[in-house]
This record gives sequence, structure tokens and C-alpha cells, in this order.
Amino acid sequence: MEKIVLDNIGFSLQRMGGLSVVWGALLSALEKSGLPYICMEYPWDKTNEVRQSLSNIKVVIQNSKYLQVERYKNPKVNYNSPFIFHSSHYRICKNKYAINITTVHDFTYEKYRKGLALWVHSWQKFRAIRKADVVVCISENTKQDVLRYLPDIDENKIRIIYNGVSTDYKVINTDKYSNLGEYVVFVGSRQPYKQFDLVVGALRNTQYKLAIVGGKLNEDEERFINETLGRDNYTQLGYLSNLELNELYNQAICLAYPSAYEGFGIPILEAQRAGCPVIAYNASSIPEVIGQTPLLLNELTISEFRSKLEILKDKASRDLIIDAGLENAKRFSWDKMGDEYVALYKELLIKAGNYE
Repeated sequence: MEKIVLDNIGFSLQRMGGLSVVWGALLSALEKSGLPYICMEYPWDKTNEVRQSLSNIKVVIQNSKYLQVERYKNPKVNYNSPFIFHSSHYRICKNKYAINITTVHDFTYEKYRKGLALWVHSWQKFRAIRKADVVVCISENTKQDVLRYLPDIDENKIRIIYNGVSTDYKVINTDKYSNLGEYVVFVGSRQPYKQFDLVVGALRNTQYKLAIVGGKLNEDEERFINETLGRDNYTQLGYLSNLELNELYNQAICLAYPSAYEGFGIPILEAQRAGCPVIAYNASSIPEVIGQTPLLLNELTISEFRSKLEILKDKASRDLIIDAGLENAKRFSWDKMGDEYVALYKELLIKAGNYE
């Protein structure tokens, strides 16, 4: 009997994304640790790009036809001695021997969604948090959000384990994107709280172009950016691999990351490892992750954003910011995150009397 059961259903809920990257790093660390584990795998998990890169993990396939039903069900595990159950997406195991762990990434739904989608998501999330023996938060800010939204939760059962950053990101010599000229990078979702419109507005009538990484612009976005910047002052690059994004960061003026809310903010560290300055908003988890920098926005305005671009025109200031970013990023790694999860698993199994 494996002493650790991992629920991989999160891989079925997205093709790619931060949750997948975190869960994939955790599984890799667990495989290296030698701890006895098994993953509950679903027919849809293999559509996930991170899951496709994991070849050695131990799995047992679950027979299930309907993902939209399965995702809300609590899995059954027929063990008769203490074991850890850790789900990638807010599910718990009701077996009396289960030691339930829930990882909380953020409260984006609670802050920005409405209606039925919000109700269903929060019902499942809050249930998992309340029933968990240990709640892992990916930042101190996320921990405070847990206590704000669920004031009945015992703070003593919350642990903070920070996310990591891929070693694919590093300073290199490259001219792959030299045809773009001087450019600012925007990465990821363009939901309103990510402040994409602010970045576009701040670059209007400047010497800088915009490199957009992520999904294709919709009609409204394309109309807005054409009217604001002009067709020749931005480029859509779609989804990039880590190696391609690293090359883009290495030649960029900066990464624009003025998101109003983040549970962590992995792109900040990716850019810093690549020697790319980051302009980000001084709120939520960002100050925890980004370290000391003069590029934190104290307000989400075009004038404030442009004032940070002005700082980067001075080479001495820019070099200091890059050096500080490189040093800050050393605080985070997937190995460190994985080691902390493995240590947590061992601690809980020892406490339950089921670890030799």
C-alpha cells in the first residue's frame, strides 16, 4: 500500500497553466524522493502538456466518463491505515485514515467572478479548505486571503510553500527578436485585473513596441490596440516555449506585470532569471515575490507606469535592477518547493505513526 495518494485531476481541467506547472514539479520531486506514492489518473489528464512531459510517475487509471461530474466528487481510497491524500484541485478523501492536504493558489474567482461559476467554485474550495488537515498556501498573501474569506479556519493548520521557477530561464546572448526593436513584454491572460489596457495606453506615443505572449487577441482587443498603438507597434507571438520566452525576455526593455491581484506571480521570477526588469503593481503577493525594486507601481495609472519606464532609460539604474532581480530569483526553485512538500509528507506520516 502506497502511503501517499496524489489526485491528478487538475491536469484534466486545463491544457497548460500555473496549476499544471506546480503540480508537475511536485510529482517530479516526489518521484525523486523515493517515498511510496501513487497518482490517481483520469482519461483526460494526458491532454495536459505538463502531464505529457512526465514519463516515470506511478499511476492508477480511474474509470470515469464525465469530467464535469468527476471533478466535484470526493474520490474513494480503500486503505485501512494512515495515508496522505493530496488533490490538485480541491477534492478530499473521506476515508477515516486519510490525512487530507489542500493547496490554495489564489482567490481570483472570489474577487473577480460572479454568479453560478463563483458559487460552485467557492463551495468546492471552501469545503476542501475546511476539511483539510493541512492547508498549503503559495504565499503569505494567499494565507491572509484564506483567513479573510474563511475566518473560522485554524491558522495553525496553514503552511506556506512558495512556488518555484524553471532553470530554463537565464541570461544568454541572443538576437532572435532583434527585428522587434525596443519592446516591452506582456505575458499571459488579459483578464481586466491583469491591466493589459493600462500597458497599451502607457506605450502610446513612446519609442517602445509591445510583444504579446499568450492567446490570440479578440476583436475588441485588436481594435483597441490598433487604435491606441497602431498596427506596426505591436506583435502577437502566441504561446511560447520556455526557451523561446527566455530569448524574448533577454532582449526586452522589461516585463509589464501590473496585475491587480496574484496568488504568486511566476512570470516575475522567469523574467528576473533572464535578466529582464519587471514593472509590477505593489499589491497582493507581488512584494513578497519580486524583492526590492524601484519598479513597483503604487497606483495603476499611465503616468505611474511611464515613470518606471523612465528609470530604465538610465543604464546604471537598469543594471542595478537587473542584478537585484537575478539575486532575488535565487530564493525560489522547483527543487526547493518539492523538498518542502516531501518534508511535509514525511512529517505527517511520522506523526500518524506510518513512516519507517
